[in-house]
Amino acid sequence: MLRNIVVTGGSGRFAQELKKIRCKYNFIFRNKKQLDILSISSIKKNVKDFRPDCILHLAGLSRPMSIHNKNIRKSIDLNIIGTANLVKICSERNIKIIFFSTNYVYPGRKGNYKEQDAVLPWNNYGWSKLGAESAVQMYKNSLIIRACMTERPFTHKSAFQDVMTNFIFHDEFAKIFIKTIPKKGIINIGGKTQTIYNFAKKNNKNVKKANSKGSLPKKIYMNLNKLNKLIK
Repeated sequence: MLRNIVVTGGSGRFAQELKKIRCKYNFIFRNKKQLDILSISSIKKNVKDFRPDCILHLAGLSRPMSIHNKNIRKSIDLNIIGTANLVKICSERNIKIIFFSTNYVYPGRKGNYKEQDAVLPWNNYGWSKLGAESAVQMYKNSLIIRACMTERPFTHKSAFQDVMTNFIFHDEFAKIFIKTIPKKGIINIGGKTQTIYNFAKKNNKNVKKANSKGSLPKKIYMNLNKLNKLIK
Protein backbone atom coordinates (compact mmCIF):
# COMPACT_ATOMS: atom_id res chain seq x y z
CA MET A 1 0.00 0.00 0.00
CA LEU A 2 1.29 3.43 -0.93
CA ARG A 3 1.69 5.85 1.95
CA ASN A 4 4.85 7.98 1.86
CA ILE A 5 5.32 9.86 -1.41
CA VAL A 6 8.38 12.01 -2.08
CA VAL A 7 7.55 14.83 -4.49
CA THR A 8 10.19 16.34 -6.77
CA GLY A 9 9.59 19.92 -7.85
CA GLY A 10 7.96 20.53 -4.49
CA SER A 11 7.99 24.31 -4.83
CA GLY A 12 6.28 24.34 -8.24
CA ARG A 13 2.81 25.59 -9.14
CA PHE A 14 1.06 22.24 -9.13
CA ALA A 15 2.78 21.14 -5.93
CA GLN A 16 1.33 24.19 -4.16
CA GLU A 17 -2.18 23.02 -5.04
CA LEU A 18 -1.39 19.44 -4.03
CA LYS A 19 -0.36 20.68 -0.59
CA LYS A 20 -3.93 21.87 -0.01
CA ILE A 21 -5.46 18.44 -0.59
CA ARG A 22 -6.43 16.37 2.44
CA CYS A 23 -5.95 12.69 1.70
CA LYS A 24 -4.50 9.43 3.02
CA TYR A 25 -1.10 10.03 1.43
CA ASN A 26 1.86 11.58 3.19
CA PHE A 27 3.41 13.86 0.60
CA ILE A 28 7.00 14.90 1.27
CA PHE A 29 7.68 17.97 -0.85
CA ARG A 30 11.28 18.54 -1.92
CA ASN A 31 12.57 21.52 -3.86
CA LYS A 32 15.48 21.35 -6.31
CA LYS A 33 18.06 22.15 -3.63
CA GLN A 34 16.76 19.41 -1.36
CA LEU A 35 16.45 16.84 -4.15
CA ASP A 36 18.62 17.32 -7.22
CA ILE A 37 17.38 14.93 -9.89
CA LEU A 38 20.68 15.25 -11.75
CA SER A 39 22.53 13.87 -8.73
CA ILE A 40 22.26 10.14 -8.03
CA SER A 41 23.66 10.72 -4.53
CA SER A 42 20.97 13.32 -3.81
CA ILE A 43 18.24 10.94 -4.93
CA LYS A 44 19.70 8.13 -2.83
CA LYS A 45 19.89 10.37 0.24
CA ASN A 46 16.21 11.31 -0.05
CA VAL A 47 15.25 7.67 -0.46
CA LYS A 48 17.30 6.75 2.59
CA ASP A 49 15.96 9.61 4.70
CA PHE A 50 12.26 9.28 3.85
CA ARG A 51 11.85 5.64 2.75
CA PRO A 52 9.15 6.45 0.22
CA ASP A 53 6.72 3.96 -1.27
CA CYS A 54 6.50 6.21 -4.31
CA ILE A 55 8.21 9.16 -5.97
CA LEU A 56 5.93 11.69 -7.65
CA HIS A 57 8.10 13.35 -10.27
CA LEU A 58 6.97 16.92 -10.98
CA ALA A 59 10.37 18.56 -11.42
CA GLY A 60 11.55 19.54 -14.88
CA LEU A 61 11.80 22.28 -17.45
CA SER A 62 8.65 23.63 -19.09
CA ARG A 63 8.43 27.36 -19.72
CA PRO A 64 9.14 29.30 -21.78
CA MET A 65 8.65 26.82 -24.61
CA SER A 66 11.44 28.51 -26.55
CA ILE A 67 14.01 27.32 -23.98
CA HIS A 68 13.72 23.80 -25.39
CA ASN A 69 15.02 25.10 -28.72
CA LYS A 70 17.54 27.59 -27.38
CA ASN A 71 19.06 25.31 -24.75
CA ILE A 72 18.61 21.71 -25.86
CA ARG A 73 21.19 20.46 -23.39
CA LYS A 74 19.28 21.91 -20.44
CA SER A 75 16.03 20.44 -21.75
CA ILE A 76 17.58 16.99 -22.10
CA ASP A 77 19.27 17.16 -18.69
CA LEU A 78 16.26 18.28 -16.68
CA ASN A 79 13.49 16.42 -18.49
CA ILE A 80 15.14 13.24 -19.76
CA ILE A 81 18.33 12.56 -17.75
CA GLY A 82 16.80 13.61 -14.44
CA THR A 83 13.81 11.35 -14.99
CA ALA A 84 16.04 8.43 -16.01
CA ASN A 85 18.06 8.90 -12.80
CA LEU A 86 14.91 8.57 -10.73
CA VAL A 87 13.82 5.47 -12.63
CA LYS A 88 17.22 3.86 -11.99
CA ILE A 89 16.92 4.30 -8.22
CA CYS A 90 13.22 3.40 -8.07
CA SER A 91 13.75 0.22 -10.07
CA GLU A 92 16.58 -0.90 -7.79
CA ARG A 93 14.41 -0.48 -4.71
CA ASN A 94 10.95 -1.35 -6.07
CA ILE A 95 9.68 2.18 -5.43
CA LYS A 96 6.78 3.26 -7.60
CA ILE A 97 7.34 6.31 -9.80
CA ILE A 98 4.61 8.62 -11.05
CA PHE A 99 5.72 10.90 -13.87
CA PHE A 100 3.90 13.97 -15.15
CA SER A 101 4.10 14.12 -18.93
CA THR A 102 2.03 16.24 -21.32
CA ASN A 103 -0.59 16.08 -24.05
CA TYR A 104 2.10 17.64 -26.27
CA VAL A 105 3.45 14.13 -26.95
CA TYR A 106 0.45 13.63 -29.27
CA PRO A 107 0.64 14.94 -32.87
CA GLY A 108 -2.32 17.30 -32.52
CA ARG A 109 -3.70 16.56 -35.99
CA LYS A 110 -6.89 14.61 -35.30
CA GLY A 111 -7.67 15.11 -31.60
CA ASN A 112 -9.44 12.74 -29.20
CA TYR A 113 -6.15 10.95 -28.48
CA LYS A 114 -6.32 7.76 -26.43
CA GLU A 115 -3.45 6.56 -24.28
CA GLN A 116 -2.59 3.78 -26.74
CA ASP A 117 -2.55 6.06 -29.79
CA ALA A 118 0.69 6.74 -31.61
CA VAL A 119 2.73 9.62 -30.24
CA LEU A 120 4.63 12.16 -32.31
CA PRO A 121 5.53 15.37 -30.46
CA TRP A 122 5.17 18.60 -32.40
CA ASN A 123 7.76 20.62 -30.45
CA ASN A 124 10.95 20.06 -28.46
CA TYR A 125 9.16 20.27 -25.13
CA GLY A 126 7.01 17.32 -26.19
CA TRP A 127 10.09 15.43 -27.36
CA SER A 128 11.80 15.99 -24.02
CA LYS A 129 8.77 14.62 -22.19
CA LEU A 130 8.50 11.64 -24.52
CA GLY A 131 12.18 10.92 -23.93
CA ALA A 132 11.46 10.85 -20.22
CA GLU A 133 8.43 8.62 -20.78
CA SER A 134 10.69 6.10 -22.52
CA ALA A 135 12.72 5.64 -19.35
CA VAL A 136 9.62 5.40 -17.16
CA GLN A 137 7.95 2.81 -19.41
CA MET A 138 10.93 0.50 -19.01
CA TYR A 139 9.90 0.13 -15.34
CA LYS A 140 6.53 -1.54 -14.78
CA ASN A 141 5.93 -0.14 -11.29
CA SER A 142 5.08 3.22 -12.76
CA LEU A 143 2.32 5.60 -13.77
CA ILE A 144 2.57 8.22 -16.52
CA ILE A 145 0.11 11.10 -16.37
CA ARG A 146 -0.34 12.91 -19.68
CA ALA A 147 -1.52 16.22 -18.35
CA CYS A 148 -3.29 19.24 -19.77
CA MET A 149 -3.54 21.90 -17.07
CA THR A 150 -2.86 25.55 -16.37
CA GLU A 151 -2.69 27.90 -13.41
CA ARG A 152 -5.62 29.89 -12.05
CA PRO A 153 -6.51 32.63 -12.94
CA PHE A 154 -6.20 32.78 -16.71
CA THR A 155 -4.22 36.00 -17.05
CA HIS A 156 -3.46 36.15 -20.77
CA LYS A 157 -5.10 39.03 -22.64
CA SER A 158 -6.07 36.81 -25.57
CA ALA A 159 -6.76 33.12 -26.21
CA PHE A 160 -6.85 30.97 -29.32
CA GLN A 161 -10.30 30.38 -30.77
CA ASP A 162 -9.04 27.81 -33.27
CA VAL A 163 -7.27 25.37 -30.91
CA MET A 164 -9.21 22.56 -29.19
CA THR A 165 -7.74 21.24 -25.96
CA ASN A 166 -8.56 19.90 -22.47
CA PHE A 167 -7.38 22.68 -20.17
CA ILE A 168 -8.19 22.35 -16.48
CA PHE A 169 -6.92 24.44 -13.58
CA HIS A 170 -4.25 23.07 -11.24
CA ASP A 171 -6.55 22.95 -8.21
CA GLU A 172 -9.20 20.91 -10.05
CA PHE A 173 -6.53 18.70 -11.58
CA ALA A 174 -5.07 17.90 -8.15
CA LYS A 175 -8.40 16.54 -6.89
CA ILE A 176 -8.67 14.21 -9.87
CA PHE A 177 -5.04 13.14 -9.77
CA ILE A 178 -5.31 11.89 -6.17
CA LYS A 179 -7.73 9.20 -7.34
CA THR A 180 -5.26 7.85 -9.91
CA ILE A 181 -2.26 7.38 -7.60
CA PRO A 182 -2.76 3.60 -7.09
CA LYS A 183 -2.93 2.96 -10.87
CA LYS A 184 -0.19 1.98 -13.29
CA GLY A 185 0.37 2.51 -16.99
CA ILE A 186 -0.62 5.72 -18.78
CA ILE A 187 -3.59 7.98 -18.01
CA ASN A 188 -4.72 11.13 -19.79
CA ILE A 189 -5.94 13.81 -17.38
CA GLY A 190 -7.59 17.04 -18.43
CA GLY A 191 -10.88 18.87 -18.53
CA LYS A 192 -13.74 19.45 -20.95
CA THR A 193 -12.84 19.51 -24.63
CA GLN A 194 -13.22 23.08 -25.88
CA THR A 195 -11.31 25.89 -27.52
CA ILE A 196 -8.76 27.69 -25.41
CA TYR A 197 -10.82 30.86 -25.87
CA ASN A 198 -14.02 29.26 -24.52
CA PHE A 199 -12.10 27.90 -21.53
CA ALA A 200 -10.53 31.29 -20.85
CA LYS A 201 -13.75 33.27 -21.34
CA LYS A 202 -15.43 31.46 -18.45
CA ASN A 203 -12.73 32.70 -16.11
CA ASN A 204 -11.74 36.02 -17.65
CA LYS A 205 -14.54 37.97 -19.31
CA ASN A 206 -12.10 40.46 -20.80
CA VAL A 207 -10.08 37.92 -22.77
CA LYS A 208 -9.90 38.58 -26.51
CA LYS A 209 -10.14 36.10 -29.40
CA ALA A 210 -6.94 35.23 -31.25
CA ASN A 211 -5.85 32.78 -33.94
CA SER A 212 -2.92 30.43 -33.45
CA LYS A 213 -1.44 31.08 -36.92
CA GLY A 214 0.35 27.73 -36.80
CA SER A 215 1.95 28.21 -33.38
CA LEU A 216 -0.05 25.27 -31.97
CA PRO A 217 -1.70 22.23 -33.56
CA LYS A 218 -5.45 22.79 -33.70
CA LYS A 219 -6.57 19.47 -32.21
CA ILE A 220 -4.45 18.68 -29.16
CA TYR A 221 -7.32 17.40 -27.03
CA MET A 222 -7.26 13.97 -25.42
CA ASN A 223 -9.80 11.20 -24.94
CA LEU A 224 -10.61 10.92 -21.21
CA ASN A 225 -12.72 7.74 -21.23
CA LYS A 226 -10.09 5.73 -19.37
CA LEU A 227 -9.83 8.39 -16.68
CA ASN A 228 -13.58 8.68 -16.28
CA LYS A 229 -13.92 4.92 -15.78
CA LEU A 230 -11.13 4.87 -13.20
CA ILE A 231 -12.48 7.67 -11.02
CA LYS A 232 -16.18 6.68 -10.98
